[in-house]
Amino acid sequence: MTTPEKDSPEQQAAPERIAKRLARAGLCSRRDAERWIAEGRVAVNGVVLTSPAVTVGPKDNIVVDGNPLPDLEPTRLWRYHKPDGLVTTARDEKGRQTVFDVLPEDLPRVISVGRLDLTTEGLLLLTNDGELARFLELPTTGWARRYRVRVNGFVDPNRLLGLARGVAIDGIQYGPIEAVLDRQQGANAWMTVTLREGKNREVRNVMESMGLTVNRLIRVAYGPFQLGKLERGEVEEVPKRVLQDQVAKFFADRGDKPAEPNMGTAKAKPRPKPRHTSTFHSVKPGSGGGPDRPRPPAGGKPAGRTSGDRPSGDRPSGDRPSGDRSSSDRPSSGRGPAGKHETRRR
Repeated sequence: MTTPEKDSPEQQAAPERIAKRLARAGLCSRRDAERWIAEGRVAVNGVVLTSPAVTVGPKDNIVVDGNPLPDLEPTRLWRYHKPDGLVTTARDEKGRQTVFDVLPEDLPRVISVGRLDLTTEGLLLLTNDGELARFLELPTTGWARRYRVRVNGFVDPNRLLGLARGVAIDGIQYGPIEAVLDRQQGANAWMTVTLREGKNREVRNVMESMGLTVNRLIRVAYGPFQLGKLERGEVEEVPKRVLQDQVAKFFADRGDKPAEPNMGTAKAKPRPKPRHTSTFHSVKPGSGGGPDRPRPPAGGKPAGRTSGDRPSGDRPSGDRPSGDRSSSDRPSSGRGPAGKHETRRR
C-alpha cells in the first residue's frame, strides 16, 4: 500500500469517526452530524446508522439523505461581507432570506464560522471544513472579534472601562470586553468593541445593560482576518499561505495543508448587488490609523489590515467616526448534498 502525500485528500480520509468525517466534508458540524445520525439520515455501506460511535475509512460508502458523501477536498476559507437583513442559517423557519441563499452558484458547499444576527453586518468567515470552523470558534483559540458599534445614548467612558472585568447580565456571565468610545455625536456615539467569546447578542445585551441602544453593528475583524474594503455581499477566498500561517496549529495537529485558492472574487446573487473585484490584496501589518487599527490576536499574525471601521460605500452622512478609513484585505464561498449549506453557532 502506498502512503499518500501529506496534503492529499486520501490522507484526510484516514479512519475517523463518522461525525468528524461529515464535518470535514463541509456538510455540517459534528453536533449536527450526530443529530442527523439519530434521525436516520446517514448510512454506511448500505446500513443506516443509529449511533455516531462508528469509525469509517476511505473505502467506506457513506450516504447522507440518499446522496453519496462528496470526496474530501483540501481545507479552504473565505471572507464574506454579510449585509444586514440576512439570517446566518441554512434554512429559516420564518421563511427569511439566508446568507446561503445569496452566495454565488459556483462556490463549493460551505458552513459559517459562528454567526451574525439578522441586523448585524460585516465580516463572516466561511469554510468547506467543519473541523476548521469548530477550531476557529473555540474560546481556547484566543481569537478576538472586533466590532464597530453605533449606539443611541450618552456613553460614560468610565463604565466602558469596567467591562474589562467582565459583566453578568440576567444570569449570564460575559467575559472581559474591551470597549473604546471613538466619538460622541449628538445623541449617538460610535465605539470599537472587542470580545473573545461571542455569545448570542453579547454586544447588544451589554450595551442595553448600560442604557444604550445599538442601532448599528458591524463586525470588522475575526482574529487576524479583516473586513477591509470587501464590498457588501462580496466573497473572497483567503490565500493558502495566509491561511496556513494563521492556523498553523490546526494544520500541524491534523497533518495536512490548505488548498491553493482561486484568487478571483465572487459576487453574491441579487440581494444586495455587490461590486466585483478581482484580487486579494495582502497588506503588511502594523500600518494604518484611526481607532479601528487591527490588533494581532493571540497565537496569530495579522492577515491584513484595515484602518477603518466600516466597509466602503457604507457611511451614513454626518455619522462617520473620526479616523475611519478602510484599507484592504479580502476572500470566496459554498455547497453539497443534504441541502445547500449548514451553519454553526458561534
